[in-house]
Amino acid sequence: MVGETDLTLHLGGYRMAGNARNSERRGRTPVSSETPVPTGHSGVSRPSDPSGPAFPVRAKDLLKVRTVWILPLVLGCVVVVLITAFYVGSVVDPLAHLSGLPVAVVNQDRGAVIGARQINIGQQVQRGLSGSTAVSGKLALTDTTLSSAQQAMDRGASYATVVIPPGFTASLLNRAGVSASGARLGRPEIVILTNQRAGTIGASLASGVLQPALAAASRQIGRQLAAFVPPSRASSPLTRDFLADPVTVTTAGYRPLPPHSALGLSAFYIALLTLMCGFLSGTIINNSVDAATGYATTEIGPKWRQRQPLPINRWNTLLIKWVMAAVLTGLATGLMLLVAAGILRMDAPHVGLLWLLAWLCAASVAAGTIVLFAVLGHSIGQLLAVLLFVYAGLAASGGTVPLQALPGVLRWLARIDPLRQILDGTRAILYFDAQADAGLARAVTYASLGLVIWLVLGVVVVRWYDRKGYNRLDPELLGYVAGSVQQYRSRTADARQQDSPNAGRQTEPDADARQQDSGNAGKQTEPGAQV
Repeated sequence: MVGETDLTLHLGGYRMAGNARNSERRGRTPVSSETPVPTGHSGVSRPSDPSGPAFPVRAKDLLKVRTVWILPLVLGCVVVVLITAFYVGSVVDPLAHLSGLPVAVVNQDRGAVIGARQINIGQQVQRGLSGSTAVSGKLALTDTTLSSAQQAMDRGASYATVVIPPGFTASLLNRAGVSASGARLGRPEIVILTNQRAGTIGASLASGVLQPALAAASRQIGRQLAAFVPPSRASSPLTRDFLADPVTVTTAGYRPLPPHSALGLSAFYIALLTLMCGFLSGTIINNSVDAATGYATTEIGPKWRQRQPLPINRWNTLLIKWVMAAVLTGLATGLMLLVAAGILRMDAPHVGLLWLLAWLCAASVAAGTIVLFAVLGHSIGQLLAVLLFVYAGLAASGGTVPLQALPGVLRWLARIDPLRQILDGTRAILYFDAQADAGLARAVTYASLGLVIWLVLGVVVVRWYDRKGYNRLDPELLGYVAGSVQQYRSRTADARQQDSPNAGRQTEPDADARQQDSGNAGKQTEPGAQV
């Protein structure tokens, strides 16, 4: 078919064969072969020509062509640079990028009275945390009550809570030997409640910022208490040891994670698997449908297959892929949860709701992947889908390092990347009793909005391609292919019919020869017998 055309496009000593000139004259999409072939070869093997090999092109011939090298080298380097920037940039130094991590401060201290003087050391600690740039520059402190702080942690809105108990000031004064009015505790203690359900690394970062700050506050409180200590106790070694560090800082977990939750990472892994269900479904369906319709090849081991291209436009092809993706994503996410929760015993409350969310999110990702293939082509579309949905999502999801510890670019990317929204909804279902304000409502909204955007974009662009005549294969070329296939089948059928009687006739001389050989053999044995 290529040999029937006269057009050759020269590229660095090589040429590309096709029927672009005839297509351009008819106003259709130019069609050309994308494989450069050496000059002197038409690109079509001629088995009937005994003068040369069936496959004359050699590796050394193509390796000399610059166009063969440019695209893989450029794309490979760009992808590696972006992946490295995403991954390493998100985890290389989270403390340096930490800013605005939500933490609650609960001051229950009632203070104490020394003579006519009212003292409230808890308020001093509270103001000291807010006024310290080392703390307020990294944490977003909120002064609130204990019940409000617990409600925030119950929906994942706070990573930690600093609790100053009611008798904090009175206990400090009592341990220092100062007579004061007020409720007393056994020992002056500040408790840091960490919320691992919101993220284990985020809780650790919050605790890592608060503990040094509270240790410094303890030393400052000791110097303040020294002014109230009676002279008779100031020289005591026990008093001096107490004043050196009078406050005990304790860290405790708030609502510990369930036993089968992968140390708080089960939500991240389920969200990632949901994303992969969508991405892989879109990729598999795109390749399978293109192979079934004849617009892609099927190669398994040494077997290579190319179906006859069907006369189908881009819009109908896209519609087929979307319908299949809706079915496959529901099946894939269901099997994923069956293995994770049913077989591996992962803690998964509200598993039915989790499946519906996973199905919606995976369908949105699959639709977007298929649209990128349809709009940008297989090569560029697949690369962009991998970068957008997988690599950028992993770096900006907040599944390991919280968003408040990511660089500014990744924080912005997290607002639109689907993995972040999937993680919010999955974490709300697994850890926060499927509360809507814990991230579930936001996940459903963003997944639905993303699905609608991808569907609209696909319809608009693909229908525009069809109206403009940007066909995947030129209709005239499709006619040539159909005619060539029909001729090939006819020749093959005729050759088989001719081979059948020839094969029968060829067996007769063989039989006569065997009879003659048998007779000759008999005659040859007679002299031997006579001897």
